[in-house]
Amino acid sequence: MSTIDALLDSAGQTFADEAGIALEDKPAPLYRLLVLSVLLSRRVQAQLGIRACRELVDSGMGTPERMRDASWEERIQALGRAKYRSTEQTATALGEGAQLVLDEWGGDLRRMREAADGDADRLRGFLTAVPRLGPVGADIFTREVQAVWPEFRPHLDAKALAGAEKLGLPRDPQELAGQVAGDDLARLAAALVRADRDDDVREEVNG
Repeated sequence: MSTIDALLDSAGQTFADEAGIALEDKPAPLYRLLVLSVLLSRRVQAQLGIRACRELVDSGMGTPERMRDASWEERIQALGRAKYRSTEQTATALGEGAQLVLDEWGGDLRRMREAADGDADRLRGFLTAVPRLGPVGADIFTREVQAVWPEFRPHLDAKALAGAEKLGLPRDPQELAGQVAGDDLARLAAALVRADRDDDVREEVNG
């Protein structure tokens, strides 16, 4: 088994999938991915951000309308149940971000996709306008959304490429992408990020 096959086998679950988001090119799952990207862009353990996203969705805040209409206290309580830090600032940002998605994109991030027109830098500009979603969060969103927005493939950011280097794989995105089917790129990107962060993943892959 090749290194990439072993990596996909052991760590090839997207972060969206881990958060319970069945990612499709539809408004609700795309918005949930945006929320997850906001939560993961903070300096928190990935598991906390994933748990917080699940808690918000399970609490009925899985669309921009429902997020906007939830009270600030309800958002704080959901984040608190997930043991997520910076709950007050994040609760405010999630409400403001939901309003931005409604105002700028009519609640449908497919309009953002259309406006970006395959230009990753333009997409990054749209994404970083979302409160508390900086360049790190924009990379997270684009890494994951390439599963359903293929015009942004391959998106293998600095964290993914750092994981590739630690596994002795090429650091060139095109060369890495050429070793998997296009539909596996989001899984590969997530697995490489895990390899960068987690010694256990690298040990399992290197066997």
